[in-house]
Amino acid sequence: MTLKNFLPFVAALFLSSCGIAYHSSSVSPGVTSSGSKVRVIPLTAESVLVANRSAYTPKQLPDAFFASAGAPAGLRVPNAAVEPAYRPETRPGHVATRLPPAPAQTPYRIGVADTLLLATPSASSSVEQLSGLLAAQNRRQGYSVQDDGSISIPDVGRVLVAGKSLEEAESAVFNSLVEAGINPAFSLEISEFNSQRVSVGGAVNNPTVVPLTLSPLKLNQAVNAAGGFSLSDLDYASIRIYRDGTLYQIPVKEYYSKGSLQNTLLVDGDSVFVDTDFDLDKATLYFEQQIKLTEFRQSARNTALSELELEADLRRAELAERRSNFEDRVALDAVERDYAYVLGEVGRQSRFPLPFGHKATLADALYSEATGYSNRTGDPRHIYVLRSSNDPAGFSGMTAWNLDARNAANFILATRLELRPNDVVFIAEQPVTKWNRVFTQLGPSILSSSVAAVN
Repeated sequence: MTLKNFLPFVAALFLSSCGIAYHSSSVSPGVTSSGSKVRVIPLTAESVLVANRSAYTPKQLPDAFFASAGAPAGLRVPNAAVEPAYRPETRPGHVATRLPPAPAQTPYRIGVADTLLLATPSASSSVEQLSGLLAAQNRRQGYSVQDDGSISIPDVGRVLVAGKSLEEAESAVFNSLVEAGINPAFSLEISEFNSQRVSVGGAVNNPTVVPLTLSPLKLNQAVNAAGGFSLSDLDYASIRIYRDGTLYQIPVKEYYSKGSLQNTLLVDGDSVFVDTDFDLDKATLYFEQQIKLTEFRQSARNTALSELELEADLRRAELAERRSNFEDRVALDAVERDYAYVLGEVGRQSRFPLPFGHKATLADALYSEATGYSNRTGDPRHIYVLRSSNDPAGFSGMTAWNLDARNAANFILATRLELRPNDVVFIAEQPVTKWNRVFTQLGPSILSSSVAAVN
């Protein structure tokens, strides 16, 4: 190449070095042309702490994203095989003894309609009952176990206690009080037993329904609760127990002579009928009434559960709609949000939305799928977070936190530096990238000048 041909090329290099042919952004300490004062601070473990001291509370998601529909859990009934019903003798003669199987010794399980009494110590060390639902039977303050198996405690919420022993219920209440930030010093007791019962009828002085309590219910206790027997002849009198589709019987004579028979344990749902002859018509009618009553109660409970499930479905649909509406508003940019801005050698220069509910870091912006740090053209020595002062008197002041990532270990600082609204993340270009862009822009001019010179 002759000197005449080389002159345009030299001129292009000279112009680029003078800043006439190509301009690129950079960060320099001092005073800018707009009068802003820029100070550059290297990013270290200590300076990260200083940068993070500025107060910032991230915007929160709407309450709909934290609410729960609270659908009641479905009940599961075990499919136990039912033993064929026992039919006793139908003609005068010896009354055979047929005892029900001894039930397993388990603690009392709290059920629907039971009433719990919750008490906490007051400041004067006296016992103060927490306000709650009044039991239907009296005016004693307590918490009635509702159809979904839970009790509702003010300032705490709903606590599931159905199917639990008293000790397990205490543990559930303790955890709920702790989560609510309430002193978990309390006492819990069952004040009314309404969920488990045994009915007593027939030849007794006062037919009644006997509730099961914390102590196992024995047959003699149930008979005494009904006022004792009302019998004129013990020869054919018998105590019949209907349990789970099976009929058991105990002759009254043997009942009086053997204490072990009087201690026969009863379970929830048992029906006791004191019969005075071998005609089972009265006993059958009594048991049919008990069965119909049980079916009616079960039907009412199923209806209540269906209503609760329907209400939960409606609430769930409402929450889903509110969440969807909020997401649509975010997509349409109709929700006020906090943003940082990413410039320079990145995948795409854009604004970076700060997340809801927590703080973002410099690393989140550098390695976001929407923006991303370009390690091919970006200069790892010059990664900056530009932050202006929030003080109106100091709007002209600006701090440039400089991350020198030539040592990759320094990227750990990027995971600690928290971004603030209106921060600008800037990455300068590599020197070779700058020259490459100069050549790209001046190449056609140089070629044209050279061709013209040759011609």
